[in-house]
Amino acid sequence: MTEERPAGTPVLRRMNRAAVLDAVRRRAPEPVRLAELSRLTELTRPTVAQAVEDLLAAGWLRQHAPRPATVGRPATRFSLNGRAAPVLGLDVGPHTVTAGIADLAGERLAVIRRTVGRRSARHLLEAVDEATDEALATAGLAAEQITAVTAATPGIVEETTGRVLFVPSVPGWSEIDLAGRLRARFRCAVTVENDANLAALAAAHQRTGAGTLLAVQWGERLGAGVVIDGRLHRGAGQAGEIGFIRPVDNLPDANLPDAHPPNADPPNADPPNADAPDAAGDGRGPLERAIGAEAIVNLARRRAAEHPESGLARATDAAAVFAAAAGGDPIAAEVVDRVAAVFAEAIAPVVLVLSPHVIVIGGGIARAGAVLLDAIARHLEDLTLAPPSVELSELAEGTVLTGAIQMALDEVWRDTLAVC
Repeated sequence: MTEERPAGTPVLRRMNRAAVLDAVRRRAPEPVRLAELSRLTELTRPTVAQAVEDLLAAGWLRQHAPRPATVGRPATRFSLNGRAAPVLGLDVGPHTVTAGIADLAGERLAVIRRTVGRRSARHLLEAVDEATDEALATAGLAAEQITAVTAATPGIVEETTGRVLFVPSVPGWSEIDLAGRLRARFRCAVTVENDANLAALAAAHQRTGAGTLLAVQWGERLGAGVVIDGRLHRGAGQAGEIGFIRPVDNLPDANLPDAHPPNADPPNADPPNADAPDAAGDGRGPLERAIGAEAIVNLARRRAAEHPESGLARATDAAAVFAAAAGGDPIAAEVVDRVAAVFAEAIAPVVLVLSPHVIVIGGGIARAGAVLLDAIARHLEDLTLAPPSVELSELAEGTVLTGAIQMALDEVWRDTLAVC
């Protein structure tokens, strides 16, 4: 039987550096003094001083001039050198691509948004390249300086390979090896993840404590992500595809205008799949065709035609519909209530199965305000045993990009704290 030997000095120094660097990270972006680091890490001051010296030499920390002190000698402070390991996050959607670069402390160095000219894989790739190039130029970085990349995409993503298996909203996108293209350019860790899953991680990161969170990305399309006790729940790989939920037939006015176009699937047909795309030809699922942003506007226009005195006659987008309802327009309020009823009826079985502590709504609809939130909460109360809290994400359309950047930073920190 061999005798267990204590770790040698090099191992101990590496462990001490990791502990000190992690403590600085948790205080970021505020600089921290040696005495504070000693308290946070429970290491002696000389040990902390040695670790800080090593981290300064390696470029992970930067030193700040002491603040003037009224009593005693002013203390030198230290903070993360954010540019030691910048990361790239991409939010790749059918209509827009957003590229964001953040430093090690999570500070944004560049955020570039590009509109996709046409709904095709080739045009989407062009927008990805343009947004990425401009983000790098704005941040003053070269591709080889990026230490991790996370790309958000619509559709079903295979966890182990990062390949997009099914994305009806962009013809040909599932044939593109996005992860491979990004790895070839950046030569670093690359993750491709479903956009709603990243939105869920962003929402969970803003909260404290364990629990179950259901994050809904609601714009022209609808998707959801589930986080349970801080961990993303993927199920068999398709968890969160709520856009393909069919509104129930017995819900009053569930078939909103354009929810079932003349050539759309009959109410009891099998759900769409890769071999049988939806008959509307745009890849949207039944719930998306019922209460996506475009469907909300279509409903508002029909009601405006019936009530020209309503403010809905001037509504050009979903935001205007919610604004009119918040302003007291009774016809707009009726539209919002119908939309909330369809959403609540569709999501209620999910709530009954998962019993989430909170539902967080992100995407463009997150700007709807209390008028939609209150209506959803009211309908859920009638449909569930213990209705969860319903909140609107403060990040709105930026939720997915925030989640992508956070996942890339998590990847960097896992590697860094293991080898620093």
